[in-house]
Amino acid sequence: MTLAAISVISTALYSIFLTDVYEAAAIIAPVSGKDNVQDRLSAFSQQFGMIPGLSMPASSSSSEIVNTLNSNILRREVIERNNLMPLLFPERWDKGSGAWREEKAGKGPFMYLAAISPWRKDDGAPTMWDGVRSLKAIIRVKSNPKDNTITVSADTYDPGLSARLVGSFLAALNDHVSGESKRVADSTRRYLEGQLRSTADPLIRQKIYNLIAHQIEVAMMSEVKENFAFKVIDPPQAPDRKVGPKRLRMVSLSLALSLFAGAFFSFFIEYSERMKKNR
Repeated sequence: MTLAAISVISTALYSIFLTDVYEAAAIIAPVSGKDNVQDRLSAFSQQFGMIPGLSMPASSSSSEIVNTLNSNILRREVIERNNLMPLLFPERWDKGSGAWREEKAGKGPFMYLAAISPWRKDDGAPTMWDGVRSLKAIIRVKSNPKDNTITVSADTYDPGLSARLVGSFLAALNDHVSGESKRVADSTRRYLEGQLRSTADPLIRQKIYNLIAHQIEVAMMSEVKENFAFKVIDPPQAPDRKVGPKRLRMVSLSLALSLFAGAFFSFFIEYSERMKKNR
């Protein structure tokens, strides 16, 4: 019982000093084929399949959006756009001078789950890779194939910042997907214009004109951006309740483990004494 009491009291005291963690989340859904203007090109691409090198911009699938959200490229964009490095490593950032401290400091409040590599820069500044790894520990992406939805969540010690991080990821995702679709559409349009100059068949030329018109439509729609690749079903909001640490669960688990350890230790001692008597 002494062991259980010590374990429970130690765990309770430890949990008191832990900082509360707040989770903000958003639910998005990929735009379906009937709602996405890009899918209207599929019929033309099938008719025009004899042209080699023709690339049609396809609608973003759920797996593609998840992979983009988990990509290092998107994390770098979010960090650079929002200047997150001082927030990811606050104990290494000197607000007064606006520069990184040279001495090595402890982990910041965002690093409670991150495995950070050793500091490598002489000026004490963390690298972009350090920021990417830190952000990877904060942002979680979960796909629900049954409902065709994707949940993006962020866990930090600031409820407002958690919501802003999720919003920043969705904005960067929207810009990235729409920008890539516009790039593919412009590239395909230029290719079709080249084919148009080298084709004399009236039927083929008419098909090319139709494809060029739709490529222009895709490029225009990608500039609108809103609901281009996905719809925001539930936007991120600052939470009013913490998600961790689970102090009661920690104490309960500590009590259960200490009782188990105490019982095991008692049986072990009793077994050892019996073995000594039987010798």
